[in-house]
Amino acid sequence: MISADKRKSHSSGWLFCILLALSLGLVSCSNRSLEPVKLSGHTMGTTWSATYRPVPGGPSREAVLQELQSALDAVNHSMSTYRDDSEISRFNRAPVGQWLPVSEQFGAVLSAALAIGKQTGGAYDVTVAPLVNLWGFGPEGPSSGVPAAVEIRQRLAAVGQQQLQLDSEQSRVKKRAPVTLDFSSIAKGYGVDQLADYLLAQQIRDFLVEVGGEMRLAGQSPRYDNWRIAIERPAAGGRAPALALELSDIAVATSGDYRNFFEVDGQRFSHSIDPRTGYPVAHDLVSVTVLADTAMAADAWATALIVLGGDEAMQVASDHHLAVYFIRRQGEEFIARHTAALMPYLKGTDAETTQGPSRPERLP
Repeated sequence: MISADKRKSHSSGWLFCILLALSLGLVSCSNRSLEPVKLSGHTMGTTWSATYRPVPGGPSREAVLQELQSALDAVNHSMSTYRDDSEISRFNRAPVGQWLPVSEQFGAVLSAALAIGKQTGGAYDVTVAPLVNLWGFGPEGPSSGVPAAVEIRQRLAAVGQQQLQLDSEQSRVKKRAPVTLDFSSIAKGYGVDQLADYLLAQQIRDFLVEVGGEMRLAGQSPRYDNWRIAIERPAAGGRAPALALELSDIAVATSGDYRNFFEVDGQRFSHSIDPRTGYPVAHDLVSVTVLADTAMAADAWATALIVLGGDEAMQVASDHHLAVYFIRRQGEEFIARHTAALMPYLKGTDAETTQGPSRPERLP
């Protein structure tokens, strides 16, 4: 599994994006074979689900369930650091300077991760695994406290995506220094895309698929309108929507620091580790929701922006024309802002007129 429990999930979007109940209401059809189908299962240390409207002559419910689970099993077998026989574990054990053949899936995910790492100046880095483990959020299990500065410096020396060489043409990778990979901030999103791609290949056009809360949706909901998605208001003790969106043909991922953390002497240490410093992020940005064409991109960018924090995250997101909703903490209040690229998705919401890059809005 990619994650053994909640504390060890490097991307925990399922804690932040929730479906509004109305979006799951079923609509009766004259042809019962066209009634929405709901499927679910387990993968990557979390759960997955799919809601879709079948098509005449399409695959059976049982066949779809089997194919979706198989697709996710393949991703997990390739990218889980909790499996000794996975591609990523074999690469992490491989000696420096040795080319290692990798699957097309593995190469595609690594290529996307390296691109985002470059675009964020190293704030996103899939070689961050040694630091994630040191702080107790990886396969090595919870830490006993705050690591010593000397330990952080030692682990930091083993981080840096510039030590990776990807040969896409020959589907192989090697490392120039003893770095290790961690795809937990992008693999769930990639898994979501695999589910969506299978359904689209079966001519299924109305669906919502998600893995651990990272989601992709297409066509119409069971109510024959857009899917209704709620972005959660950051609150460790409860759940309430900060913003509801009506969406279609888009992927959504959220990352935040308000549930997955530990405290020592009253100080909170987030699971979001800055690979540039070796320490958990310590800023006022608590939740980032990204809309993108693919769940893989949304997943990775949500993690990258939560690491960047505040004004820097807003600037990078705007520079890359990303549709992003930010929630920052100011004292006891939460302040929301969004990029200009999110504006088309805010039509009909309060945020359409009250929020913007220069108009932060206090959440109730």
